[in-house]
Amino acid sequence: MLNKKALSERDICTKFITPALVAAGWDIQKQVREEWSFTDGRIIVRGQKYTRGKQKRADYVLFYRSTMVAIIEAKDNTHSVGHGIQQAKEYADILDIPFIYSSNGDAFLEHDKSVTEGVVEKELPLDQFPSPEKLWQRYANYKNLTPQQQEIVKEENHKDETGFAPRYYQQIAINRTIEAVARGDKRILLVMATGTGKTYTAFQILWRLWKAKTVKRVLYLADRNILVDQTKTGDFRPFGSDIMTKIQNREVDKSYQIYFALYQSLTGNEEEKNIFKQFSPDFFDMVVVDECHRGSAKEESAWRDVLTYFDSAIHLGLTATPKETKNTSNLTYFGEPAYTYSLKQGIDDGFLAPYKVVRISLNVDEGYRPEKGKVDKYGHEIEDRIYNTKDFDRNLVIDERTKAAAKKITEYLKLTDRMAKTIVFCVDTEHAERMRQALVNENSDMLQKHPKYVVRITGDDEVGKRELYNFSSVIEKEPVIATTSKLLTTGVDTKMVKLIVLEAGIQSMTEFKQIIGRGTRLREDDGKVYFSIMDFRQVTNLFADPDFDGEPVVIYTPGPDEAPVPPTPPGEEETGTGAGEPGEKGIDGLGGDPPPGPKKYYVNDVAVAVINERIQYYGADGKLITESLKDYSRKKLLNEYESLDDFLVKWNESERKEAIINELSEKGVLFEELQQEIGKDLDAFDLIAHIAFDRPPLTRKERAEEVKKRNYFEKYGAGAREVLQTLLDKYADEGISSLENNSVLTVKPLNQFGTPIEIVKRFGKKADFEKAINELEQELYKTA
Repeated sequence: MLNKKALSERDICTKFITPALVAAGWDIQKQVREEWSFTDGRIIVRGQKYTRGKQKRADYVLFYRSTMVAIIEAKDNTHSVGHGIQQAKEYADILDIPFIYSSNGDAFLEHDKSVTEGVVEKELPLDQFPSPEKLWQRYANYKNLTPQQQEIVKEENHKDETGFAPRYYQQIAINRTIEAVARGDKRILLVMATGTGKTYTAFQILWRLWKAKTVKRVLYLADRNILVDQTKTGDFRPFGSDIMTKIQNREVDKSYQIYFALYQSLTGNEEEKNIFKQFSPDFFDMVVVDECHRGSAKEESAWRDVLTYFDSAIHLGLTATPKETKNTSNLTYFGEPAYTYSLKQGIDDGFLAPYKVVRISLNVDEGYRPEKGKVDKYGHEIEDRIYNTKDFDRNLVIDERTKAAAKKITEYLKLTDRMAKTIVFCVDTEHAERMRQALVNENSDMLQKHPKYVVRITGDDEVGKRELYNFSSVIEKEPVIATTSKLLTTGVDTKMVKLIVLEAGIQSMTEFKQIIGRGTRLREDDGKVYFSIMDFRQVTNLFADPDFDGEPVVIYTPGPDEAPVPPTPPGEEETGTGAGEPGEKGIDGLGGDPPPGPKKYYVNDVAVAVINERIQYYGADGKLITESLKDYSRKKLLNEYESLDDFLVKWNESERKEAIINELSEKGVLFEELQQEIGKDLDAFDLIAHIAFDRPPLTRKERAEEVKKRNYFEKYGAGAREVLQTLLDKYADEGISSLENNSVLTVKPLNQFGTPIEIVKRFGKKADFEKAINELEQELYKTA
């Protein structure tokens, strides 16, 4: 008789749970994802290397068509039937799944989130698991979908030949939007962090609605040519070019089904203003508003004319940053987001790149006051007052400050990667040009091989704008450094940007989020797993603002006689426009010329120096670590270990010390950065004991020397001794992970002793070699 208690969790799945699903009518190949890792695991940067945190993995997720309806957590038979229900509920909340199950192979415990009164949890025999149709009907009832609405929601995702499928959060956004459309909602907002695939999500939504014949004609609005072109030739390509067109050159052809357009090509000037009215108001079934934070929902915006004209259509807004101020509100127009996926969630899930912040303070930033009667380099007497970072490059230009910033940027690239794509955000186009010149002079060595190493990409420079594609490209190596003011703040897909430099005062949370989003794209295969932010203007103080990654809140409250959508206050009109369309203003909102205002003073005889440089890291809680790294780490470690003895026991009992290091790294302990702060080559063991419990540390070299002094190797033969001594030297150079790495025998200097098999033979059998390594680890920490 089969002893269930002796079976592993996998065996329970194979022998009991999967057969129960098949018997209930579930298609294992098409409707069930087994052992589905729905996150990639957070990127944990460790010096120049990185590891992945633990993935979130569901034992079973059940799909009805393209809708996630149920989750099952399996346990071995030494646990109770309901032992996995808490973990399953946690995952179900993330995956937006209403029906939750736990099983140990004896039965299922069902938790039904759709139940508001009565029995929420009940036990089901293995042969009574619900069929796909039964669970779907319960799901439809939970979502209040009529039979007609269900037919719309049942339409499946587009599937390409590669088998590429939406990530879990994209699937939730897709399903929630389609369910909203099926129920008759006309205004829908999706808030998804930059780099999380808003356009692909929109494509899947439109594909399913188009296939269901709910939506036949679509208008896709954006404010940049590059956004429109990327969308049409990229994510939307499966629709086929025969049904898609771009409205341009004031020409309208009504024979297509999917139309792409720039707002300004429809409303740009008097001649073009009524182009969209060549369509009847009910021509489009759906209008997709890309980057809808950029002004489309403003009452007085010309762009709003398009939305008002096509008022009967479904309006889907896409943004990473819903604009919420006392005067402007996307939420008032679209309503609460159907789904929000934040930057913090994206980083925690391992889909977005984490970051660190380098804050630079220059002596003049504390306040510069010219001496009485001082004139600038053009002979203008400078107004006598205190100038600070809000004035620099807007009212007062200090040449040496620009040079100091360029020098610091270059120093950072020299220490890390000279070919790391970099964006420098400047005050205006003129500042961007001066910064370009300063960076050219600092990087003259690179210009010999890479003539376009530094470029200015601004709205008034056609030459620079032509480099936008190459700068955004993963393949093209140059330009490397782009100076800009507004052009690269939003929308442009700069996948390989590793350094963002803030040399402009930014007070808008929307703009700040968009700028940070230029670096969040993760390109693991291409070597980009994190990015850095260099801040010369204290802009990163906005990271501490609760609104940075919190839920958007409607701040605008209309009065009794005011419009339900807030008006645009003077000076707040969005200035982002497309590139290359006739009659456009420059993308920097300057039309190529600076706006009238206070003249700038240019000073070239003020000494500028760096007075402070501080590095801050992204913590496990999604916030920048503002206290000292040592104090922050101490708190983390004391949460894990009650005492020094508690730590010593757990360390010495662990077969793999690397497992402890990885677990602590995942929880936010930054070992490499701590080593740099303390300034010694300490083992992870000594870092933990020293920081958390004030134990005097030994360097790795000192630990290795202690082992040698004890003549520990004498019990081994000459060949084995040679290997162990070399391993000990490698530990002194690289740390404990080098001893526990399976590939250590294949790299220098160990490979000089022969193949891994030949090295192991020096100890006898494989088990003898492994025992010797374990004993060597014990010797290293014997003084512990």
